[in-house]
Amino acid sequence: MRGIVFSALTLAALAAGAIAAPPATFRGHQFAHEARISLSRAREIALKARPGVVADQQLDKESGGSGLRYSFDIFSRGKIFEVGVDAKTGKVLENGVESALEGQAES
Repeated sequence: MRGIVFSALTLAALAAGAIAAPPATFRGHQFAHEARISLSRAREIALKARPGVVADQQLDKESGGSGLRYSFDIFSRGKIFEVGVDAKTGKVLENGVESALEGQAES
């Protein structure tokens, strides 16, 4: 009985936000300490620029902007769009249809 009560209290605390869930990892998470913009904030920015459903997300060191960017593959209007958000400024760097060749190169 004690275990059931503890589990129920733990679940209630998680639901109430009293206990933070461990952060989910994502490709490029090792660079997160260099970013000024959090993954969740970058996702909000990307979805504002391209409403849809996030199919993939990653943090990369790439040329352009500050050199560190979040990339989101967003399914919208029957296509996959790549939206890039600068991880230091929050500026949208890219917002276009992902080509089939780019997708194959990343696999």
